[in-house]
Amino acid sequence: MNYLIIIGIIIPFIGTTLGSSLVFFFKNNINNKLEKFLLGFAAGVMIAASIWSLIIPSINLSSSLGKLNFLPAAIGISTGMLFLLLLDIYINKINIKNKKTNLLYLAVTMHNIPEGMAVGAGFLSYFVNHSKLSLLSGLILSIGIAVQNFPEGAIISLPLKSNGYTKTKSFLYGMISGIVEPIFAIITILLAGILLPTLPYLMSFAAGAMIYVVVEELIPESNHYKTIGVMLGFLVMMILDVVLS
Repeated sequence: MNYLIIIGIIIPFIGTTLGSSLVFFFKNNINNKLEKFLLGFAAGVMIAASIWSLIIPSINLSSSLGKLNFLPAAIGISTGMLFLLLLDIYINKINIKNKKTNLLYLAVTMHNIPEGMAVGAGFLSYFVNHSKLSLLSGLILSIGIAVQNFPEGAIISLPLKSNGYTKTKSFLYGMISGIVEPIFAIITILLAGILLPTLPYLMSFAAGAMIYVVVEELIPESNHYKTIGVMLGFLVMMILDVVLS
């Protein structure tokens, strides 16, 4: 495998890792106002990422269905939300601590799976024609996803820190959430014929899971700090997705 492809596969993981490292810049526990703002920011990031990184690409990938190109996205979103709803009910039943953080972590990690597959798909054309342009396009896609992953790494590690985890453990959990991307990028390259047709469903499934977490856990009990956070998080992620797409 070309060494530039290996670098390209790893780049998004580096973005998540750098975002998770922000936890080391907070000396003490996050105060209540900042925590509300960060939860709002996380909600904004997840809403924008769901729309531009997952739902719209899912619809575009289903163009062969004509006017029914919305169908994979609709199936994936509803399935993702129902899956998180059932998981939420189960978590409440067995009374797991830090339910909000656990659901957030799961949603962001699930979102990283189709992104990793997208990175792998981005390099597939290089294996067909060995074109430098194909290689460059794949690298640009990887860098774009890495930039988007930076705030996502932060919205994993910072809530963990505020829930009593050590800085090191919060950083490691945030970093681990991104390791699925290079893993699924490699799997997609190796099993392209099998996995690529499912990508629209997986992308929208992850979007549905993220939307559920936003509605159920991040938006409730909103205040001015959280509202400002939602606005800024949405704008930042929207701009990154549009500019880097």
